[in-house]
Amino acid sequence: MIKKYFDLAFLAGFELLFSCKEKDKGTKYEKRICHGQSGENKDKAVHVEWSINEKAAMEVAAGASYAGARCLVTMKMMGLNVASDALMSLAYVGVEGGLVVVSADDPGPISSQTEQDTRLFAKYCRIPVFDPSSVEEAYEMIQDAFEYSEKYKTPVLFRPTTRIDHAYGSITYDENAKPKDVPGFVKNSKRFVIFPRLSRMNHEMIEKRNPAIGDDFSEYKFNTVQGTNGNKKAVLAGGAGYAYAKEFIQDREDVTLIRVATPHPLPEKFLLGALEGVEEVLVVEELFPYLEEELLQLIGKKQLKIKVLGKHTLNSPLAGENTAEGVAAEIAKFLGDTIEESKAHTSDIPTPPMRPPVLCAGCPHRASFYAVKQAMKGRKANFSGDIGCYTLYGRRHHHGSGPSLDGYGDCKLRICRRLHILCVRHDGNCKCDLQRSGYDSLRAG
Repeated sequence: MIKKYFDLAFLAGFELLFSCKEKDKGTKYEKRICHGQSGENKDKAVHVEWSINEKAAMEVAAGASYAGARCLVTMKMMGLNVASDALMSLAYVGVEGGLVVVSADDPGPISSQTEQDTRLFAKYCRIPVFDPSSVEEAYEMIQDAFEYSEKYKTPVLFRPTTRIDHAYGSITYDENAKPKDVPGFVKNSKRFVIFPRLSRMNHEMIEKRNPAIGDDFSEYKFNTVQGTNGNKKAVLAGGAGYAYAKEFIQDREDVTLIRVATPHPLPEKFLLGALEGVEEVLVVEELFPYLEEELLQLIGKKQLKIKVLGKHTLNSPLAGENTAEGVAAEIAKFLGDTIEESKAHTSDIPTPPMRPPVLCAGCPHRASFYAVKQAMKGRKANFSGDIGCYTLYGRRHHHGSGPSLDGYGDCKLRICRRLHILCVRHDGNCKCDLQRSGYDSLRAG
C-alpha cells in the first residue's frame, strides 16, 4: 500500500516520506526511492525515513513541513490513533510545505482489530479529507491534496479503503517530475510556540476557514452529479461505495447519482444544488454513517423536505465492507427494481480449504515462537501480545491468548498471576510511545 501512494505522490513534488511499516523495507518501493540518489538523476531523490511508530513519523514530518518541504506520512487507521496527539496540535499550528497523511481504512476488517473511519478524525481535527473511489482518482487527488494543504496551511488526510489500496490502475505521469525546492525554516515564535491564547485564536481561525474550504470543495472536479434534473430519487455515495453505485446505475436517467469525494469540510453549496427537486436519498458508504449524518444536519439546517435512507434506517449494513452485489441490491430495492439471480450452477463447486493467516516465509519470529512453544510445552500458559503478528501467533499456539496489552495489560496480568505468562511486544510500543507503553503492565505483573 505504501509503495502505491509513494508513486502517486511523487508527481506532486514531495520531498520526504515517513512511515513505520518496516516490512516494506527492501521492496521495489525502496528501490524506487533510492533511484536518483546520485548522478544525473540526483535532483529526483526523495528522502524516506522509517520511524519507530506513527506518532514519531508525524512529528518528524511536521518539522520538515515547517521548513517548507512537502511530506507524505503513511499509516493505517489504527496508527492514526497513535499519531493523533501530534496531528491535533499540528492542525492548530498549521504547515508550510504541504503535508498529506495517508490513513488507510480497513472495512471488514480484514487485518485490523477495529473498523474505524478516518473521516471522523478529519472532522475531529477540523482538517480536510479526500476519499478516492479508484486508483486513477487517487493519483490525481493526492496531488490536489498537497495543493490544498499549502493553500490553506493545514495538514490534509487522505482516506483510501481496502479495495482502493489493493487495486491497480493505468496512469500516465511526467517522468521528469522532481521535488520542489525547500525554502528552509523561518523562526516565528508567534506561530510555532502554541500557548493557550494562540490556541484559542487559531481555533477561531480554523472554524472560520473551514466553511471557505467547503465552498472551495463545492467546485472540486471529483464532487459530481449524474442524472436528469428533476429526479425525485437520488443516491449519495463516496469512496469505494461510489464505484459500486456507478457500476449498477451506469447511465440511467431516472435517478440522480451524487458523489462526494471531500467529506470534510462538507461541500454544502454543491450538495444543495445537487439535491434540488429530490425527495428521497439513499446514502451508500462504508463504515460510519458519516455522509448520512452530515446530510441530515444540512437538511435540518436548511429545513428541506427530503427523506434520507441509509445505515440509520437499516437500508445499508451497519458494519463490514461494501460489495458490488450488496450495493446493487440496496439501490435496486430503493428504486423498486428486481435483480435477476445468477443462473450459474455452483452446487458441484467444492468448498475451498481454510487458509488461516500465517507468519510470512522467512520471518525470524518463526524461530522465536517455535522456541516459545517448546518452552511452554505441557504448561498452562497465557500468551499476551500487541498488534499484528504477535496476536496471530498467540491465537494459534497458546491457551486462551488474550487481547492486546495496549491500555489494559496491567489488569490482565494481575488476573493471570497463577499462569505462566509470556508477553511479546514490538520495540516501538515499548520504547517510544508512552501512550502505548507496556512497561507499566510488565512491572505490575
